[in-house]
Amino acid sequence: MYKILDKVELNKDVDLMVIEAPLVAKNTKPGNFVIIRVDNMGERIPLTIVESDANSITIISQKIGYSTKMLGKKNIGDSLEDVVGPLGVPAHIKPVKTLVAVAGGVGAAPLYPQVKAYFDQGTKIDLIIGASNKEHLILIDKFKDIVENIYICTDDGSMGEKGFVTKVLERLLNEKSYELAIAIGPLIMMKNVVNLNKNYKLKTDVSLNPIMIDGTGMCGNCRVSIGGKTFFACVDGPDFPGEEIDFDELMERQKYYKHEEHICNLMLGEKK
Repeated sequence: MYKILDKVELNKDVDLMVIEAPLVAKNTKPGNFVIIRVDNMGERIPLTIVESDANSITIISQKIGYSTKMLGKKNIGDSLEDVVGPLGVPAHIKPVKTLVAVAGGVGAAPLYPQVKAYFDQGTKIDLIIGASNKEHLILIDKFKDIVENIYICTDDGSMGEKGFVTKVLERLLNEKSYELAIAIGPLIMMKNVVNLNKNYKLKTDVSLNPIMIDGTGMCGNCRVSIGGKTFFACVDGPDFPGEEIDFDELMERQKYYKHEEHICNLMLGEKK
């Protein structure tokens, strides 16, 4: 059993938890994730390791389905059935001097450990972070310690600029020069960032978050097409160069899983 050492509600939809897991923490690198089960009958929930120390890992979860809502009901002192990891291939931290990082919604969680790793090697970083409204912007204070500039966007204009992150990104690309970009967030956001950056010959790393079940590539649910070849996000990623990813195929597949999740929630008495 894995004890919850701390819990913070970042907003009504998103929780941060610190979990006692010394063996996982000892081997964690930026880009790794864990698979969690709340109880012995629970579904497997893949979550990025946001931070780690000698004894614990920090995760951030969005309460959007039955299992993540069950996770959200756990409190400090409670325990989780399973915390398996670290899983996935660690992100390749490249020796670049300048970086533009783009986060959308809870994509700020998997983005943070990579940005921190670039900061630790001396990279100068600009961050563009977007969300539906100011309440759904997360980790702003932590990012402030490691980036040169933060540009905030919200869909409703409640904080920062009103509009999409790509609007700010395009302006920065016309004003500054970067060696690399990282984009993590909704698939449509990552697709648009990659396509925009192609016009400026700027390479973009992304983190794919399709449905994962076993975390070993056995189920095939997390398959993605990149350059005409099939990869599995849980064992080959989740981080990939974005230029040749078939985002349209991946978005179509996620529609199927969202439908199945909705049916599951209805069967379990959840109201969407």
